[in-house]
Amino acid sequence: MTEPKSNTLEPLESLSMTDRVENILREYFTENGFKPGDSLPNEIEISQKLNVSRNVVREALSRLRMLGMIETRPRRGMIMAQPDLLAGIEKVLNPLLLSQDNLKDIFELRLILEMGISEFLFARKTEKDLDELEAIVKRQKDLTVVSKEEEVAFHGKLYEMTGNDTFQRFQTLLMPIFEHVFTGYYNQETHVDIPNRVTHHDLFMLLKHGTQEEFRKGMYTHLAVYFATITDR
Repeated sequence: MTEPKSNTLEPLESLSMTDRVENILREYFTENGFKPGDSLPNEIEISQKLNVSRNVVREALSRLRMLGMIETRPRRGMIMAQPDLLAGIEKVLNPLLLSQDNLKDIFELRLILEMGISEFLFARKTEKDLDELEAIVKRQKDLTVVSKEEEVAFHGKLYEMTGNDTFQRFQTLLMPIFEHVFTGYYNQETHVDIPNRVTHHDLFMLLKHGTQEEFRKGMYTHLAVYFATITDR
């Protein structure tokens, strides 16, 4: 078994709470510069170093496994892992579990994120991306009302075009929240007068022929119906 990189695991004066052991292990991993794939001391070694029971250490390690910080490999034992940044969020992003204030905050996060998307789109757009986006707006051209599915198709394609996998996945996770809050709180489109509204087709044309700043302004106008409600909070 590979030895720890340093002897910074110090015995505790008395039996510690699991969260204290967890915090000590986090600090130990950080201070010793452990990277994904590095071997870690095993449960027995940690228990002996900290002078606590194996049950306490086992529970602390279980928490770190749930966070994706560590994992156990056959013939290698416990190693440092690459955490899944969104795994924990994915488990709790249920509209029925969140308060109204939390739901509104998350919905408004969409506005914050989409207003910052322009630079990435213009830096990374390809002809293939534009062709696929054009097919989406052509499909929507004759629709009186754009459905939720078509809304997701257009904006989802924009998220994909950023080339940022985490952003794209995060937006996918937020979709149930967007739908829930929109139908219950922000669905005021028929009651808010937004002059010179910008459609999906307009945004596409700005992305294809316009500038970053023009697209950013177009996106703001496109989302203006939602921005018009934020003072109601």
